[in-house]
Amino acid sequence: MTKVVLAYSGGLDTSVAVKWLKEKYGCEVVTLTVDVGAVKDLDVIRARALATGAEQAFVVDARDTFISEYVWPALQAHALYEGSYPLATALARPLIASLLVDVAHQVGANAVAHGCTGKGNDQVRFDVATTALDPSLAVIAPVREWGMSRDQEMAYAAEHGIQVPTTKQSPYSVDENLWGRSVEAGILEDPWVEPPADAYQWTTAPEHAPQSPQHLEIGFESGVPVSLDGEPLGGAALVEALNKIGGTYGIGRIDRVESRLVGIKSREIYEAPAAVLLHAAHSALEDLAIGRDVAKFKSMVSSEYADLIYNGAWFSPLRYHLQAFVASTQKFVTGTIRLKLTAGTIQISGRQSPYSLYNPGLATYGDDDTFSHDAAIGFIKLWGLPIRTAATVQGIPHVHHADGLRSGDTAPVTSAAE
Repeated sequence: MTKVVLAYSGGLDTSVAVKWLKEKYGCEVVTLTVDVGAVKDLDVIRARALATGAEQAFVVDARDTFISEYVWPALQAHALYEGSYPLATALARPLIASLLVDVAHQVGANAVAHGCTGKGNDQVRFDVATTALDPSLAVIAPVREWGMSRDQEMAYAAEHGIQVPTTKQSPYSVDENLWGRSVEAGILEDPWVEPPADAYQWTTAPEHAPQSPQHLEIGFESGVPVSLDGEPLGGAALVEALNKIGGTYGIGRIDRVESRLVGIKSREIYEAPAAVLLHAAHSALEDLAIGRDVAKFKSMVSSEYADLIYNGAWFSPLRYHLQAFVASTQKFVTGTIRLKLTAGTIQISGRQSPYSLYNPGLATYGDDDTFSHDAAIGFIKLWGLPIRTAATVQGIPHVHHADGLRSGDTAPVTSAAE
């Protein structure tokens, strides 16, 4: 191993990893810090990496790329892992991995490294994404290899003169980016325990949220959010605005026990105000613009798509093929959705689209009704034909009811006077 590119956060693990990689593998270390919406003081982190022993330290502001190339496709697919997790962390990992590979090519490295443990999903996401993009690159995970506790890491840092952040240690393991914040460990490992107030940073407790509702109008073009209350906004700016507004109303708290790829159950707390608001709005717009059969099939695609993201298969052939289908469904998902926000809740209060399949003349029960009621008779006859044929030839199964009656039996009739 001659040169390694390390995904560098500036925290204890990756700061120790710079020195450890040089000792263990006798290699040069180049660091890469990627901002997907949570990194503060990029210049400070870059300086820390160089002071720790990195030969070069790259920093990349990837917020817009993260939203446009990873978050929006997942939103269009309605990708929610196990029905609720918007996949914030899982979506950021393939982007960071792709940038690691780019830097490795730029500096002539033959390996990349990350700070993941051997117990979580992120190790899979980094490893698989890297080898998908360049199978010739080796992947090193120092934390997975060295087996040091936090106290041992601190001692290692002190012994080698490594400057590490002196901020108070959080009782939780936290990862955050523009699309959401994930929190685990500590007291949260007991699924019986209600999350303490300090587990949340982005969202107000619903009982303390404003009492007066707020209305929002979110505009979409081909399934992509493009405006808020009529004002055009870029992806990152729109998500930031919705995180702030939704968080104020206590929207976006998700407490769940999920199935990790490595085979264990894990209790996770998520805060994702913008993701929850946008998924609700996007889904409501699809109700207008996508037909029943397409929507039914797309729901199956959504589940598979979410699993692929969660399981680190963003760069898999199947994900690319599913994305092509998803993109084709979004051609007419254009319009505006109005949301009503109250404490901890979202209500769809208005929908409009130039491509709406909702026809007022067909839907109304008023004088403007254009639906052909007579046509329903023939439709019902044809629709029920196979059932009627089966019942005539084979009979129907006996259905046992709780009162002991079977289908076809006659119940005794009791008068009101009795």
